[in-house]
Order: sequence, then C-alpha cells, then structure tokens
Amino acid sequence: MYNGPVIVSACLLGLRTRYDGSDACNTEAITLLEGRQAIPVCPEQLGGLPTPRPAAQIAQGDGIEVLAGAARVIDEFGQDVTVQFMKGAMDVLQIARLTGANEAFLKEKSPSCGVGSICRNSHCVNGIGVTAALLKREGLIIRGF
Repeated sequence: MYNGPVIVSACLLGLRTRYDGSDACNTEAITLLEGRQAIPVCPEQLGGLPTPRPAAQIAQGDGIEVLAGAARVIDEFGQDVTVQFMKGAMDVLQIARLTGANEAFLKEKSPSCGVGSICRNSHCVNGIGVTAALLKREGLIIRGF
C-alpha cells in the first residue's frame, strides 16, 4: 500500500472551495488519509477562478477531449473557461510532482476532478474531469469520492 503524500480535492477536506462556496466534506476520504500527508488543492482556484464562481461543465465530451483540444469547458453564462481549467490541472500536476504524490483523492461529478462521472445539463454522465484525466494520463492513481 502506498503511504506517501496524496493530492486531495480541498472540498473533500471541508474547505469551502466548491463553485458555490460550499464544501463536500467526505468522512471516508478523511479516514483513509489518517497517518498520511494530504495535499489539498482546488484546480479551479489554481486556474484563477474565484469562489464562488459560475457553475461550469464540459461541453461535448469529457476531460480527455479537453486535454486533446477537442472539447471546451463552458460556464453557466456561456463563458469559455477552458484555459483556467487547463492551467489548474497543470498546476495540480506540478504540485504532485513537487511533493512526490502519486495518488489523488478527487471529488466526483466535478468538471475538474470527476473520476468516473461529471455533470452536464444538470445530469450526471459517465466521464472524467480535466484534472483527473491529466493526473491519470501522467500515471497517478486516482480515486473518486
């Protein structure tokens, strides 16, 4: 079992970093982190977006397509925030490399952090978020909560 540092969606630790200014505190994730170094991150904040911020979704695809340049991240007002999502994902990857983390606990249903599901048009669909896709592509173990 890996016992090194773990990248963690900050909202899972009770930090109010979600788009609406709330948290998504997850006791299962917190329990699994006992005795380990948690590195809290919010890719959307790292990308320069404020909290609170307009809700966003990946239009036509998921994080894999965003990384390939074939899909965009659009907020609820129609603004393209792909650049901010990409910057945040790259910053999280850099933090993982700097800290030696090779595992990430990420918030499901998020356009950044979703591991198995993302939300689109108020529905959850199978897919992966931008940050989750990048971390997975770069060899990190990702787990959704």
